[in-house]
Amino acid sequence: MMTPFKKAVGKLHLWLGLASGLIVFIVALTGAIFTFQDDIRDLTEPWRKVPVQTTAMQLPSQLEAAALAPHPGIAAKDCWTTYFGPERSATVFFVDKAGAPIMVSLNPYTGQVLHETDLRTHFFTIVQEIHMHLLLPEAVAKWVVGGGISIFVVMLITGLVLWWPKRKQERKQRFTIKWGARWRRVNYDLHNVLGFYAASIALVLALTGLFMIFPWMLDSTVFVINGGPVDKREKISAKVDTLQPAAAAAQPLHDLVYREARRLSPRAEMILIGPASTRKDPVYCWTYGKALHYYHRDEYAFHPVSGQLMEFLPHARKGRGTLFSDMNYDLHVGQILGFGGKIVAFLTSLIVASMPVTGTIIWWGRRNKTKKPKTRAQSAQLAPV
Repeated sequence: MMTPFKKAVGKLHLWLGLASGLIVFIVALTGAIFTFQDDIRDLTEPWRKVPVQTTAMQLPSQLEAAALAPHPGIAAKDCWTTYFGPERSATVFFVDKAGAPIMVSLNPYTGQVLHETDLRTHFFTIVQEIHMHLLLPEAVAKWVVGGGISIFVVMLITGLVLWWPKRKQERKQRFTIKWGARWRRVNYDLHNVLGFYAASIALVLALTGLFMIFPWMLDSTVFVINGGPVDKREKISAKVDTLQPAAAAAQPLHDLVYREARRLSPRAEMILIGPASTRKDPVYCWTYGKALHYYHRDEYAFHPVSGQLMEFLPHARKGRGTLFSDMNYDLHVGQILGFGGKIVAFLTSLIVASMPVTGTIIWWGRRNKTKKPKTRAQSAQLAPV
């Protein structure tokens, strides 16, 4: 028999599950698909890899000129340019005149255009958009997805309360799936046993996702990890003084940024250079220790006119809280632990996607449970004398 407390928790778990189940199913399933997106794209998109050469890589202005040649009217200063390492193609990202997000992949040594992608029709871009926004407007999706995942976090806690065995003899069955039982029992075990094993990793995936949706949650966590507010020296806070005249850079702005980033972060594999679309905001640049990994990061801010380095925040100067913030994406997709971590994140996401399905089957089965017919003996006992 369940205690009144567990009955109340069970009701809460049920109704929260019915309210958020579809959201959790879609977000978890698309998350599982997206986990191996870089690995799958490396196999299906040959233009992502290039032969390593001994010559120096071309400057951003050269790559941008090649990428923008078929798109007259797009300024190089509005592009995002990324170098991914010695054996990977570089990319130039921009929005064309029709409003389409375009990513051009180029050989960083020769400047040859290898492929142009309209990201509106790219499979993993669509998967990511569904995962993050459910194809809803961003302002609406923030509360729909964020609300659904917040409910899921509460469900993880209530699920563990319901799972916790009351007696010692029940513990063994709570850790194993009784495969030889009837399908309803197997479904029940799949929901409870797999849910228990996946709970801790699922909580990490859910919270790191919420940190992206609600920055205040990440800021609060960083505050706790730091034991106080983040040191001002660990934040890029450069502001452009538009009242002060600045001489224009003697070379293309992105080239200047690239050279300075290469000089100060010589071991970085990946370099991302942001646009210089206004004269009011700095040009930002980020360098990463390992391609396609976002934890080890140096940060830069440059003057949008002169190209002068305004602020430099190296990875080595960051405290515990800021380092945790930097690793949030790598934690979310599991790659903080390498390929094995991705496998764990993938399997956990699949289990999470199954939870609303198996839970709904349990609820539906109980709701439509057929009553056993009474035996003659039972009928005779109940008959009036």
